[in-house]
Amino acid sequence: MKKQLYSSFFKRFKKLILGSKISSNEEFIQVLKEAEQNRVIDSHLRIIIEGTLQLENLKVSDAMVPKSQIVFIKKSYSARKSLAKITESGHSRFPFLNTKEDKVKGIIFAKDLLDHFVNKKDKELNYKDYLCTAILVPESKTLGALLRDFQQQRSHMAIVIDEYGEITGLITLEDVLEQIVGEIEDEHDLRNENIIELGNDVYLLKAHTSLEEFNELLNTNLKAEGVDTVAGLVISAFTRLPQRMDEISIEGFNFKVLKTDTRSIRLLEVKKLKNKN
Repeated sequence: MKKQLYSSFFKRFKKLILGSKISSNEEFIQVLKEAEQNRVIDSHLRIIIEGTLQLENLKVSDAMVPKSQIVFIKKSYSARKSLAKITESGHSRFPFLNTKEDKVKGIIFAKDLLDHFVNKKDKELNYKDYLCTAILVPESKTLGALLRDFQQQRSHMAIVIDEYGEITGLITLEDVLEQIVGEIEDEHDLRNENIIELGNDVYLLKAHTSLEEFNELLNTNLKAEGVDTVAGLVISAFTRLPQRMDEISIEGFNFKVLKTDTRSIRLLEVKKLKNKN
């Protein structure tokens, strides 16, 4: 029976590839759903294929980090300030900005600057020694085309510009892949715990943490109508999707947004406010 299911699915798949009457992504997705229901493929594979199909429908502007949230290394920065930016952000690559021209002159790798600070600290820092070429892409470029550019140029980051050549954002290979497979946690993300206590009534937490878990751990009773997660609570309080480093106070707690994507909040810093009485 299972062999027949495989045969049926791949016959339909072959028919699609050879240019049959199936003429839309929607119809192909329906074939994938039927294959999943019949256990020909699993749900994870279906989601990846659907996400891949969507890359040609999504533009760079749909997944980029807006300019206001980019962490730049600027030409005017001292070596000490650049080091502080690297350690604060935890990023591995940084656009190098000439603020007078408002132009990105290249990409700097954190490992190169850290190597300078460790092994060449007696030598004056010259940013030009470490600049790599920056890829510039228009907002209108499809994510599928951008992914091919990343592969061909062996790059992980691109600067997004508008029709006038002005910087509007930044996009990475991870941003593109997350449109296919969902959120990718890196070494700076929380691992097995949703909430980590940092001390002095400050907490780091995944935004999708349930309000029930949050309330139980912090001995409080935060709630909002129709909301089950901390992210939902914060978005409800802002009445919009907040940007990185936005802050808001809710019933004795200060919530700072540390990480977002195009659809949701991902990471929060929460501080319990002291009672002024």
